Amino acid sequence: MDYGLTPELEQFRKEVREFVETHKPDVPVKAGVRSADDADELAVLKEWTRKLFEAGYIGADWPERYGGAGAAHSPEKDVVVGEELARGRAPAAVQGAGLLVAHALIDFGTEEQREKYLPGIRSGELVFCQLFSEPGSGSDLASLRTKAVPADGGFTVTGQKVWTTNGHWADYGYLLARTNPDAPKHRGISAFLLDMRSPGVDVRPLREMTGTSDFNEIFLDDVPVGSDALIGDLDNGWLIANSSLAHERSAVASAAVRLQQDVDALKELARRTIRYGCPAIEDGAVQERIGELQASVEALSALVYANIGRWSRGTERPHDAAMAKLMFSEIGVETARFALELAGEDGILVEGDPQVVDGGRWQDEFLYARAYTIAGGTSEIMRNMIAERGLGLPR
Repeated sequence: MDYGLTPELEQFRKEVREFVETHKPDVPVKAGVRSADDADELAVLKEWTRKLFEAGYIGADWPERYGGAGAAHSPEKDVVVGEELARGRAPAAVQGAGLLVAHALIDFGTEEQREKYLPGIRSGELVFCQLFSEPGSGSDLASLRTKAVPADGGFTVTGQKVWTTNGHWADYGYLLARTNPDAPKHRGISAFLLDMRSPGVDVRPLREMTGTSDFNEIFLDDVPVGSDALIGDLDNGWLIANSSLAHERSAVASAAVRLQQDVDALKELARRTIRYGCPAIEDGAVQERIGELQASVEALSALVYANIGRWSRGTERPHDAAMAKLMFSEIGVETARFALELAGEDGILVEGDPQVVDGGRWQDEFLYARAYTIAGGTSEIMRNMIAERGLGLPR
């Protein structure tokens, strides 16, 4: 459901929808944030990224001199693009981390860094990964232990990163490392650009229960990093990371669209599934459960647009993002679980089995859905943020 969009934005939506329908690549869209299966698929996604940049559908919030729309950019358009990519079941740009580092460079980097990296991000040729999370430093990212020690001409980096999407494909990493162990934990971190081909970088893909290897663990053993790879000021990495992350506002809006698609597909599954000699959709209990999921998705969509409205007016609340993230991740788990329940015995089949329902879509959704309750802050952390920052409850 769409809320409060102007005629101008509706016209823009129509243009984006036509573009996606005409140009989207023939790449299977899987649940969650995934990597290319092979080099051929990576090349297709790079080309798709280039087309999205050229059309002005991503990178529009960059300054004009770097190819963006500058002051003419409307943040609401980013939300529309995210929704239409989801509605058209088109893959996102391969440059998820690249978009983050682009904003870090635009806001804090040197002109030399911008000239070196931004064109490659726009063309899709340079693939970045995000080297933030560590074992034991996920939701509490500021407790990270990877260290960058001053050395001749720059720094030497030692540590470990994990859950690194596209790490096995990446040319560069957007790295956070501790540069001042004596400072408070939020103030002793710096941001770097790390060449993933540097000596001492060991990338190990992690096989997930989905059967794919979308992210990796990265071991950094005395990796040399030049002083020209430092983004902004030394020990200012926490501010830089949070500033770049704040530019990503459309993810939950697109997730709400995908959840609506899942509920629509769930209704179709209930119409096709026979229980006790009748379509499952005729069962009152099934109707009630689907109705609950539909109402939850509508509530999430309304919340997302309310958040967007507050953000555009400068009245955003500190718990807004946590509420939306908690809702979409929990709804995703419940939707996938109910689909497998409807499928009955066939729910245990996997992609490739002749009788698998909907090509294995629901199994993939179910296996991935729980990850969203962990990535980007666990549901428990989100509830704490809502309680403490929104309701003013004690820690």
